[in-house]
Amino acid sequence: MKKFKYIFGYTILITCAISMFLPFLWMISTSFMTNTEIFSTPPKFIPEKLNFANYINIFSHMPIAKYFFNSLFVSTITTIGQVLIASMAGYAFARFNFKYKEQLFIIILITMMIPPQVNIIPLFCVMSKLNLIDTYSALILPGFFGGFGIFLMSQWFIKLPKSIEEAAKIDGLNNFQIFFKIALPLAFPAVATLAIFTFVSSWNSFMWPLIAINTDAMKTLPVALAAFKGSYRETIVWGEIMACSVIAIIPVILVFITGKKYFINDLLVGSLKD
Repeated sequence: MKKFKYIFGYTILITCAISMFLPFLWMISTSFMTNTEIFSTPPKFIPEKLNFANYINIFSHMPIAKYFFNSLFVSTITTIGQVLIASMAGYAFARFNFKYKEQLFIIILITMMIPPQVNIIPLFCVMSKLNLIDTYSALILPGFFGGFGIFLMSQWFIKLPKSIEEAAKIDGLNNFQIFFKIALPLAFPAVATLAIFTFVSSWNSFMWPLIAINTDAMKTLPVALAAFKGSYRETIVWGEIMACSVIAIIPVILVFITGKKYFINDLLVGSLKD
């Protein structure tokens, strides 16, 4: 009976993995196919030969390098700002006592329950008043603040032993030095986790860049990919769309592979104890 449970469990897991991984493989395969192969009957899952024409064509039909740079720049700066602000705010909530601390923390938690679509119109009005529409600032600044990041970092710092910081104070370090030299390095697994989530979220963001950006040169890759479907050709060239999609997911995969070992299963890693 126990063996049957193992077999059944692994069967379910393998089936789920295949169902999620198969579309990804098909996307890569389609990016190397011609239109004739894509619409052939019966359908082909493997191209007869690798055809790089789709990748060459997207660079000639659209400034994909510029869109790629826009997404990479916005996502990188947003990640750095989010990690820094969330870490400092989380440390303040975990270590300092100030007026209305609990009420303010509850408000931050409530913001996590509000759908982001609700904030789009007020956010657009604010950016418009500041004359930031159609700029990198409009894409970057809203991503600096997030309730999830503050909550994640505060929970880490709460479980961090205070004895380490007390020893640092005896050595003459002030609060800023303790944070940047001791607390933040010890919180690296949480920082890496937050950085990965923030980068992926910013990279995949579609609705806000679509609204905040007016000129073609400022478009991010997801917005450009959506426009590419019908703007550059009379007919939809699925091979080129798949090639563009493959290019769009490369940074996300690289970031995840690089940082996956820092993903945390618990908010405190190691053998630190009070």
